[in-house]
Amino acid sequence: MNDGGIGTSDGGNPQPMIWIFHGDRARHAAGAFTSREAGLAWAAEHRVTGILTEYPIGGAYDVAVAEGRFTPARPHHGTPDHVAGFSPGFEHVHLTDGQP
Repeated sequence: MNDGGIGTSDGGNPQPMIWIFHGDRARHAAGAFTSREAGLAWAAEHRVTGILTEYPIGGAYDVAVAEGRFTPARPHHGTPDHVAGFSPGFEHVHLTDGQP
């Protein structure tokens, strides 16, 4: 977990990380934060429901492949739809009314 500004996640991951909040019924992300704590504080202030997820800076799919956390093995891997919906697989927090 990244406790400070944009930095690295646990496990020695050298990739810069950021926290993104996406509301349950939202089409787009509502916030980007340099730490989990900042995202949680914002969510509590606004009493939002959704998910706060740690993302690498850059494309989640590309970073996962480059770091060896994902190996494309099926024909649809790497297609536009697959890349656009790819989850980074890092820490995330489900929130209801701003609370985990």
